[in-house]
Amino acid sequence: MSRKIPEQEYQKTLSFRLKQWFDGTKDPFVDTVEMKPQKEAGRDENIDWKRKREKRQRIERIYDLAHNWEIRSFNGFYRIFSGVFCLFLVAMLLIAVSYLPSYGHPENPANNEVAKRYIESGLDETGAVNIVTGMILDYRAFDTLGESHVLFIATCTVLILLRKDSSRSAGAGSAAGNGTEKDIEESDRAYEPKNDVILQTAARVLVPPIIIFGIYVILGGHLGPGGGFSGGAIIGAGLILYLNAFGFQKTERFFTSRTYKVLSVCALGCYCLAKSYSFYTGANHIESVIPLGTPGAILSSGLILLLNICVGIVVAGTMYTFYVMFRKGGY
Repeated sequence: MSRKIPEQEYQKTLSFRLKQWFDGTKDPFVDTVEMKPQKEAGRDENIDWKRKREKRQRIERIYDLAHNWEIRSFNGFYRIFSGVFCLFLVAMLLIAVSYLPSYGHPENPANNEVAKRYIESGLDETGAVNIVTGMILDYRAFDTLGESHVLFIATCTVLILLRKDSSRSAGAGSAAGNGTEKDIEESDRAYEPKNDVILQTAARVLVPPIIIFGIYVILGGHLGPGGGFSGGAIIGAGLILYLNAFGFQKTERFFTSRTYKVLSVCALGCYCLAKSYSFYTGANHIESVIPLGTPGAILSSGLILLLNICVGIVVAGTMYTFYVMFRKGGY
């Protein structure tokens, strides 16, 4: 059985000194190591001036436009090519204008035969009651395919330009002590209504009807006013309203950047495959196996219903992604 030693004897033991070291009450190396007081760091104006001069000389050497023959050659070629291209473009436009019929000539057609074909034969050839939808997604489906790809490419460009690298920002933030994902989310919602009962209640009431109405506009685009562009815009507005009311944390449970990428690529791929089939059969005068259906029915107009859905997905994702990227730079 151990006996209790006096306090003075305990303070002389190694265990007591270790305890002081662990507690931080006493440093065993104090007064045992030679230490010199640090001098206050001073700035040498000569060294600063020398560094600035070297930096200025380096910049002047790299961006010496007057003596760099590569840059001067490129600038000269650029000016010549720009002038030649402008002259060529003006000449092509003037030649095209010269072939236009004179304004007010009695032999000019009162109506274009293309528009007449759309109006008179659109229902029989496309099966769409809505003539505009039949024109956009059947007669001019290739043009609409280009427009959808323009939206997708524009979104990709915004993603590249405004994207925030989470790994680098997290590394820099950890060094600074304020770059965690939680801090980023809190700073993002600093200027938003936090737990706004009115906004959130209105969003709960309005978002479901908005999404449903957007789906209705897309699915009924070949039967009446509407289509993929307008319906996709409505769905995108509903997603933006939900995001403003409830924030990124809840919205990203069902819609993330990966969701947008997958949906957009699948929609554009489906559009390409569907219209490539139609282009091939039409160009080779092959009877299409896809029936037009009964005009006025929901399952009619051939591939127009499917194409409307693809366009609506692309438009809705593009609207939401544009808003998110310009507001936060990532999601």
